[in-house]
Amino acid sequence: MRASLIQIAVNEEESVHSRRQRVAGLVREQAGADLVVLPELWTTGAFAYEEFGREAEPLEGPTYEAMAKAASDAGVWLHAGSIPERAASDGLLYNTSLVFSPSGQLAAAYRKIHRFGFDKGEAVLMGAGRELVTVRMPGTTLGVATCYDLRFPELFRGLVDAGAEILVLPAGWPERRRAHWTLLAQARAVENQAFVLACGTAGTHAGVPQAGHSIVVDPWGEVLAEAGPGEEVLTADLDPAKVAVTREQFPALKDRVLGLRPPHDVP
Repeated sequence: MRASLIQIAVNEEESVHSRRQRVAGLVREQAGADLVVLPELWTTGAFAYEEFGREAEPLEGPTYEAMAKAASDAGVWLHAGSIPERAASDGLLYNTSLVFSPSGQLAAAYRKIHRFGFDKGEAVLMGAGRELVTVRMPGTTLGVATCYDLRFPELFRGLVDAGAEILVLPAGWPERRRAHWTLLAQARAVENQAFVLACGTAGTHAGVPQAGHSIVVDPWGEVLAEAGPGEEVLTADLDPAKVAVTREQFPALKDRVLGLRPPHDVP
């Protein structure tokens, strides 16, 4: 299985429309890959908070249409990163990822569960997702997460329990915490005995330099491929069967102890 992660540079001088068309062209260039992955909020930039509302789209908006067509043209499974979605149901904004099949059909949509910012930014501007999302591909199952989700291992345990073997994570991760990005990507791979495909952005979002360094990690935690700081396409060949082999050779997941509770308070 060949995976291509497109580490997009977000340049504030490039319009959202122009970037959308440029990225669609980059996706088409990956014909021959099995899976293509884009970063988080690449239309606006993950830290360009003022742009979220201005550039918000319905689920089946212009980015949906452009990426569905690009996936179909290239004949690839496409995790199209995420968009600022304006929900038709409640009018709220969500950080929503879109996954398309090689025929251009929407295979899944995932609203980011853990919103970054604490008391500002995404955490107050966007609603929170409530559902874990997996996508069945030929021969394997993807588990879908987004950026800040990487810091919450219980989410990934849930994805593994739902059958995920490849954990796909688009992000807009800042350069100042790049060491955490690499460390956590490897940790999620090791503890879940799964592949991790983590695709970040390059460039600067609203004055926040991005980490880049998209990474592909195997179920033993070995880094199979890693990008540099700038825009590039990172390609790696994966063997999904390695997940089952790893879990059989080192069956740590079978030793999980669930439902633990803290001790009662002692007066």
